[in-house]
Amino acid sequence: MAVHTAARDRAPDDVITATALVKTYRQGTTEIRALDEVSVGIRRARFTAVVGPSGSGKSTLMHCVAGLDTVTSGSIVLDGTEITGLSDRQLTRVRRERIGFVFQSFNLLPQLTAYENIVLPVTMTGGRPDRELVDHLCEVLGIAHRVSHRPSELSGGQQQRVAVVRALVARPAVVFADEPTGNLDSRAGAEVLTMLRRSVDDLGQTVVMVTHDPAAARYADRVLTLADGRVVKDEHAAPSGRATALATDVTGRRR
Repeated sequence: MAVHTAARDRAPDDVITATALVKTYRQGTTEIRALDEVSVGIRRARFTAVVGPSGSGKSTLMHCVAGLDTVTSGSIVLDGTEITGLSDRQLTRVRRERIGFVFQSFNLLPQLTAYENIVLPVTMTGGRPDRELVDHLCEVLGIAHRVSHRPSELSGGQQQRVAVVRALVARPAVVFADEPTGNLDSRAGAEVLTMLRRSVDDLGQTVVMVTHDPAAARYADRVLTLADGRVVKDEHAAPSGRATALATDVTGRRR
C-alpha cells in the first residue's frame, strides 16, 4: 500500500498540490504506469528531496509537477494555478514566471558570461534584473569574482553555482533541481547542496530536488521515496536535521 500524503485538501502553505497523479505510456505492447495515483503537497520555504531507484517514477513526478510533462490523469496546482489542461503556451509562461530549474548538465550558454547567463531568463521576458539581488546571490555563492568569465573558464562546481543563481534571481515560486550534483565531485557537490539549503533557510526559497544520492537527500527537510510509481515513504526532518522523526512506512503507520 502506498503512502499518500494529504494533498486533496490543499494546505494554505503548499506551493504545489498534486492529487491522484497517473502517468502511463506504452513500451511496445506493454503499458507502463510511471506514476500510480500519487498525491503529495509541497510546502513553501522547504527543501524536499525525491529519491528512489531507477524507474521508480521520481523524475517523472518532477517533470509533471514542473509542467515539463503531462499526466494521464490527476490534478496539479502550482502556486495557486491548476496547470493540468493548460496549453503549451500557457505552461511555458508558468515555467518562465514561477519556476527555476537547476539541471545536472548546468545548461549554460557557452558564448555568454556567467552574469549574462544568470540574468538571461529575466531579460528574455523584457524584465530588468535586480542587480542588487544578483550581486548578493553571487557573493553568497562565492562566484562574485567570476561573473565576467565564460562557462569554459569555470570549474564544474562554479558552473553549477551560476546555474543556481540563475534559478533564484527571478524569485520563482519553486526551484526544481534534477540531480544537481550528478556531474560534480563530492566537494563541489556538497558546496552546491549547501547553497540550495541556504536559499531555503536564508531566502525562504522552495526547493524540490530529485537525487539518487542518499547523502544529498540529507540536506532536505523532507524526503519522499518512490518505488514502482508510488510514494512508499515520506520522511520529515527532525529539529536536528535528520530525516527520521516523522517517518512513515509503506502501511502509512507512524514509526
